[in-house]
Amino acid sequence: MGMKTRKKKASLPSLRSADKDFDIVIVGGGLAGLTLSCLLGKTAKNLKIACIDRDDPQRAVDGDFRTTAISFGSAKILDRAGLWNEIEPRGCPIRDIRIFDADTPLLLQFLSEEAGGKIFGWILKNSDLREIMFNKIKTLRQIRHIPSTGVNGFEHKNDKIRVTLENGQEITARLVVGADGRGSFVRDFLDIPTRRWDYGQRAVICNITHENPHENRAIENFWPQGPFAILPMNDDEKGRHVSSLVFTEHGPKSRSLMQLDEEAFLNAVAAKFPAFYGEIDLASPRQCYPLSLIHASRYIGPRMALVADAAHGIHPVAGQGLNLGFRDIGELAGLIAQAAENGEDIGSPDVLETYQRRRRPDNVAMAAVTDALVRLFSNNLLPVRILRRAGLRAVSKLPPAKRFFMKNAMGAGE
Repeated sequence: MGMKTRKKKASLPSLRSADKDFDIVIVGGGLAGLTLSCLLGKTAKNLKIACIDRDDPQRAVDGDFRTTAISFGSAKILDRAGLWNEIEPRGCPIRDIRIFDADTPLLLQFLSEEAGGKIFGWILKNSDLREIMFNKIKTLRQIRHIPSTGVNGFEHKNDKIRVTLENGQEITARLVVGADGRGSFVRDFLDIPTRRWDYGQRAVICNITHENPHENRAIENFWPQGPFAILPMNDDEKGRHVSSLVFTEHGPKSRSLMQLDEEAFLNAVAAKFPAFYGEIDLASPRQCYPLSLIHASRYIGPRMALVADAAHGIHPVAGQGLNLGFRDIGELAGLIAQAAENGEDIGSPDVLETYQRRRRPDNVAMAAVTDALVRLFSNNLLPVRILRRAGLRAVSKLPPAKRFFMKNAMGAGE
């Protein structure tokens, strides 16, 4: 493969010659790339790793108002990375999941006591996760975090890959991992086709304060225009009760909630907020993201692999997007650590093909499930509404079905 390049950024201080040769280069310094860096730093201690991060660390922490749902299964992977002890105190546990369909009474409820007391997951601020991960990387000697620059190109050289940074500096690696999101430069370099479509929906997200405690309750309400999710957060520094809101909408942008002033927006939100929360107010800026599905036809190439959103991006309806990515990261890191321990080539076809074989079925299945949920619950035809409501009531009354859905809410295999 030849070089593919993009526009250079301003120059950074030169890397020392000793810092130019790595075993693994991770492209992407978001939650996926930082988690993989930390996990490899804990489980493959003899490997030298670079994490290329386009963001400035402080700006990334200060400018991200989003939240993330961490499943029970993902918590185990974060624990292996040496992160969970710092993360858990900042997370708000989900002990109660309630599902509604528009203006119906409660159709389905999952309680942690029905799952042996296990937590379904935790809601965390992305800024908290990034801060914890940045601090952890500083303690791992074999990890080099290279911020405020991206990758400009790759060139395969026998058993290594030469990586050119946007400032013109060069480093080498035996394995490159693309953790660089849905617009992955690594995936484009490998010329990997993707299957993708736009749902014609947008997620409007923000944090909301409310008068009454949320009691660790998560709400998923399926309205014709899209899911309306309320996710519990820890009380803020003023002692106010807080939840994260994901309000899905469709239609022209001129009619978006983002076009409303704060008072009109709160009125629109209050119309869908359950009464037991009491009075509500806005606690963060509003942000808006288009919703789509993307899935790479393969996850690997010569000495290169894709993880998380670089390999697959799904609708947030089930809150499993990043959790799927964590499962990719856990699998790939385990295979790399095992190969390194056995003195094998960490970038060999055997390692990469095993990773793809183990992860692709799970990701394909979850993409199909979330896509079906979006199409089923965003449909306002009367026969469809009747069938889905009957289905939710049936799940509520069938313990085996209910256990299946609770298990998947906590993360596969748990």
